[in-house]
Order: sequence, then structure tokens, then C-alpha cells
Amino acid sequence: MQRVRDFLHKTGFYFLATVDGDQPQVRPFGTAEIIEGRLYIQTGHVKNVARQIAANPKVAICAFDGKEWLRITATLVEDSRVEVKKAMLDAYPNLRSMYDENDGNTAVYYLKDATATINSFTSAPVEINF
Repeated sequence: MQRVRDFLHKTGFYFLATVDGDQPQVRPFGTAEIIEGRLYIQTGHVKNVARQIAANPKVAICAFDGKEWLRITATLVEDSRVEVKKAMLDAYPNLRSMYDENDGNTAVYYLKDATATINSFTSAPVEINF
């Protein structure tokens, strides 16, 4: 899990895919932190992505660092605890201009049943499950 988190930090952003009815939706994300032994991401409840996750929590993530690419499939589970929201926002203080752990908008999710694969053109794939 730490290797996955570090890869996502190295790239600076990644792409999160959700489903909206029968239409895939992809957008850039930039948050990824291990909190209490789980890998979390963050968004806002007012965004379409939060509505899509609520309807179908299965997601895919993809990131590329210039040499390797990371693909993750997982189910997102919302964690509404204030202390987890605070930990995420403390890790990303630049988000504090838009979010607060007590605002009712901040949404944090951990990745459950995740399979991450790191691929390149020169090495065998590395699979990480958490």
C-alpha cells in the first residue's frame, strides 16, 4: 500500500474513473494518504463524482510517472469520521481554502478490495493487493 501511495504522490495527480449510469467518467485527482492503515482519497459531496461513487462505489485509478503506469481497481468506502477528514486535510493544507472537516461537504473514502498493478514496457507487472 505504501508503494501505491508513494507512486501517486510521485505523479502529483492521477485519474479516477467512475460510472454515471452507463457512461464512464474520468477526472484528475490529487489526494492519496494512508490513514489508520487504509489508503484514502478525498473530494466534495457537492461534486458529481461523489454522487457517482454513492450510486456505484467501484472505481478505477490510473497514473503515469513517465516510465511506469499504475492501475488500480477498488471499491470506495466513505468514512465520515471528522478525525479522518482532518488528517486528510492536514496532509493537503492547500485544500483548506475549499474544505473543512466540519463543513458537511468534505468526503473521504478508503480503497477496499484494491488491486494495484504497476506496469512498464521493460519489467514484469507488479501486483499489490490491499
